[in-house]
Amino acid sequence: MKQNLVVVLSGLLFGLGLGLSQMIDRDRVLGFLDLAGTWDPTLLFVLGGAVGVTLISFRFILRRPHPFLAEKFTLPTRNDIDLPLLLGAVLFGIGWGISGYCPGPGIVSLMLGVWNPLLFLIALFAGSFAYEAYALNRRD
Repeated sequence: MKQNLVVVLSGLLFGLGLGLSQMIDRDRVLGFLDLAGTWDPTLLFVLGGAVGVTLISFRFILRRPHPFLAEKFTLPTRNDIDLPLLLGAVLFGIGWGISGYCPGPGIVSLMLGVWNPLLFLIALFAGSFAYEAYALNRRD
């Protein structure tokens, strides 16, 4: 129960942050990604703030023996860069550049009644399911 409450509150806080920072405004995001046109650098402050908070907070959080509401940390263990990772990153970047949404802002926008990211989210879930099916077949 306590974990579910924290998940809901974290999601609401994250969505509020995306809204306040205007990361759900696809025109602003596309302006940030348009390096060859009229580049809008304002989202650099959002990215810098997120990286700064992460760099500082993770130093303290990862010193703990376990998270507050779980028995252990679940962190990625692989450090290599392989073809599936690069392919996924390229597809993610192309989708972000075409639609102006990445997953968080897309979901928040849809929850606020903005229908623009619907096709993006359908493609996102289809791609996720396709990757899971590919990875499952690769393991067998």
